[in-house]
Amino acid sequence: MIEAGSRYETKKINGLSHFLEHMAFKGTKKRPNKLAISSLIDGIGGHFNAFTGKEYTGFYIKAESRHLELILDVLSDILTNSLFDTKEMDKERGVITEEINMYEDLPQERVGELFEKLLYGDHPLAWRVSGEKENIANVSRQELVNYAKNMYHSKSIVVGIAGNILRHPGTSEASDEQARGFAARIYSGKKILSGSALQNDDEISLQHDVSKFFGSVPTGEENKFEKVLEKQSKPQSVVYPKKTDQAHLCIGVRSYDMNHPDRFSLSVLGTILGGNMSSRLFSEVREKRGLAYYINADNAEFYDTGYFVTQAGVNLSNTSEAIKVILEEFDKLRANPPSQKELRRAKDFARGKMALALEDSFRVASYYTSQELLKKKIETPEEVLEKIEKVTAEDIQRVAKDIFVNQKLNLAIIGPFTDKNKFDKLLEI
Repeated sequence: MIEAGSRYETKKINGLSHFLEHMAFKGTKKRPNKLAISSLIDGIGGHFNAFTGKEYTGFYIKAESRHLELILDVLSDILTNSLFDTKEMDKERGVITEEINMYEDLPQERVGELFEKLLYGDHPLAWRVSGEKENIANVSRQELVNYAKNMYHSKSIVVGIAGNILRHPGTSEASDEQARGFAARIYSGKKILSGSALQNDDEISLQHDVSKFFGSVPTGEENKFEKVLEKQSKPQSVVYPKKTDQAHLCIGVRSYDMNHPDRFSLSVLGTILGGNMSSRLFSEVREKRGLAYYINADNAEFYDTGYFVTQAGVNLSNTSEAIKVILEEFDKLRANPPSQKELRRAKDFARGKMALALEDSFRVASYYTSQELLKKKIETPEEVLEKIEKVTAEDIQRVAKDIFVNQKLNLAIIGPFTDKNKFDKLLEI
């Protein structure tokens, strides 16, 4: 996983992280085209893919553990030796443009973009991960090469491995210098292994494997990004007129960054409010009133900011009513703490959700790698659950009082609406 995503881009090259991700599997100096890569992975029954977010890009291969060296070889190859062939780039421009078109045609996706734009304005966190069509059409090969050179280096890469990866002793040891030449966390069973603290032959063997393929990654300066200045002082709304059979809305507030001490309380609050089918919003908006098919609540966390959002698809004629009900549920949590029964149910849900989230080796590797990359430290699942368990009903109410205030409200709506004022009145704008 690489510490490079859309928030590290400039306006001119917005979408470059995502474009680079698409191009990585198109061919390398060692494996000159996509078929050479895909046939190799297919030949061992493996699966490969990649993903791009606002603060990271990930590349992964899933295969039997006996193919670990091949996996590391291919991954290091695409990260350091991609060809970025101009003919392949031109073909991929069309692919990415159609990907953008697809999301623009999905109101559930588009309304989320509008909500983030409302929150962050022209800050990189508000930009599309996929970029704008004009950028995709005009980005040059040299810009792609320069971006990879500047962003893909030893201080920005974390290598994560999970699965049946214990080895036999006797493999050559990796030196401390090699171990610190890249950021590597290797997960095995219930133990986190770090290259700076080699303890046994298995750890040495695994560290040697990673060092062998990633030890040549060049060093670089830490990747920089534009910080968010929290300056909202009044509620905000945006209405995107579009002919739809259903109104799609996001209503939410600025909240906490990924290291904030109240993030666990906020997580439990989100579960109680709209995290599952027994949540307050699901029960009130869908089950009791029949206003929506889908409704949920969740929080997003970044390095230096975050937000809490409720998203729903609601009946066109009852859009205002649905917004009122959502705001009422916000106020109820401000006025009174949740019951002990609700709290217990939310914590049990978190425990089960964590178990499902780590049910295979890819998810385990992703979890630990993202922890190390984004937080620069590891919080094990057990530690996270322990902190969730300590959340009290009073903590939930305190957090609700902190974030659910009028001046922090943000509302984005997509639907056949022309009168923005009626929604502004609901927010007391």
